[in-house]
Amino acid sequence: MPHVHISRLGAVGVIAIDRPRRFNSLDVRTAQELRRAGLQLARDAEVRAVVLRGQPGVFCSGADLKFICDGGDPVDLGYLRPETTAGGYGRVFKQILEYIHSTISEIRRAPKPFIAAVDGVAAAGGFGLAMSCDLVIASERASFEWAYSKTGLTGAESSTFLLPRLIGLRRAMELVLLNPRLTARQALDCGLVTTVLSADDFDDQTLAIATRIAAGPGRAQAAAKELLNQAAGMDQLDAHLDRELQELTRAADSPEFAEGIAAFFEKREAAFHA
Repeated sequence: MPHVHISRLGAVGVIAIDRPRRFNSLDVRTAQELRRAGLQLARDAEVRAVVLRGQPGVFCSGADLKFICDGGDPVDLGYLRPETTAGGYGRVFKQILEYIHSTISEIRRAPKPFIAAVDGVAAAGGFGLAMSCDLVIASERASFEWAYSKTGLTGAESSTFLLPRLIGLRRAMELVLLNPRLTARQALDCGLVTTVLSADDFDDQTLAIATRIAAGPGRAQAAAKELLNQAAGMDQLDAHLDRELQELTRAADSPEFAEGIAAFFEKREAAFHA
């Protein structure tokens, strides 16, 4: 796969997003590759833990806004339901997010731990992907940003579901409404991150943690993950992902997003009006 690579290191599977020229953002092909990789490793019985990472310096910056502005993939757009194929940017977001949301659902259901290895920026959809994993290991140069509000969007990729469960409703509202860019240490302090490691040997330390987990009692870990998911209401995740998709695609067809995306490419602050 051109932009998503799979490797095996003993019982540890590694998924690497490799699209550095686009800050590891996801166009529809990359989202499809990510879905395929997640499904493959989630169901490989010889893989007992999975690391999801980007190329060094960037984890993932979410959906590829240039791809969206360019109109998406006309062939793949034909798979969408008729009511979502009208004009606007929403249908292209839907094209990408259906694959990303399916990947997130697979991560949560997988009978093994998924570990996000965040070295660099995790923003918007990349933020959501990281939060959907069971552990989040960050390098000292990692940063975390909600980012959706910069372009007038509502949030997706499980972020509105997981944020209040991870850090509480009040802090989740702060991230959504004020959109601070959190350092790795700030993310650790508020409960978004499991641990922070040195950037110099980040890959080796992350692999050591994943290997330790992979050597554990796999069946017991799978059962514990299922129980914790049940306690956290993860059985509601798929329905919430559908609602996130619905609301974001509606927002993407609005004048607010038109202004937000123009401001993004013009490198200025968006001027939103009621």
